[in-house]
Amino acid sequence: MDMTRRTLTLGLGAMGVLSACGNGIGSPGSAKIDARVNATLSQMYSQFPGTVNLSEKAAGLLVMPLVTEAGLGLGGAYGRGALRVGGATVDYYSMVRGSGGLQIGAQQYAHVLFFMTDEALMNFRRSPGWAAAANIEYATPEKGDTLAAETTTSLSPVIAVIFGQSGLRVGATLEGTKYTRIIP
Repeated sequence: MDMTRRTLTLGLGAMGVLSACGNGIGSPGSAKIDARVNATLSQMYSQFPGTVNLSEKAAGLLVMPLVTEAGLGLGGAYGRGALRVGGATVDYYSMVRGSGGLQIGAQQYAHVLFFMTDEALMNFRRSPGWAAAANIEYATPEKGDTLAAETTTSLSPVIAVIFGQSGLRVGATLEGTKYTRIIP
């Protein structure tokens, strides 16, 4: 597919819309991120009670309360959140992803990465820019379904739970997403 001027203009326009969305960009700092993380965890625990047990077994949680994703030919996603270890925030992170191809639309969602091993958590924290790859186990519960930390799931080093999707874009995946430590 040849990239035309129109496709490039529309893709850049989609990125402009993405940057204008209210997802914490330019927020006054860590207090706002922490409040959103608390609300996101409360929502997840009430909608999917099995995640409580999963979080108790996890070495750490990376909570992205609001990820905004948009695309028209070219697309991208952005969000900010916090890493929690032992229930306390230890660092703040941003996530970004770019994509190209046949795509159109926008969506927002929340996601939580459960680091099930100390090694997975350590690798994430030591990395200057950790990229989500195909080795993440996805647990995508439907509303009202139970999410259980089964033996096969809890053996995965990183489990992603994506929920609260709204918008006109189908699917959410974290492959190719880059997480970077920030100072809010």
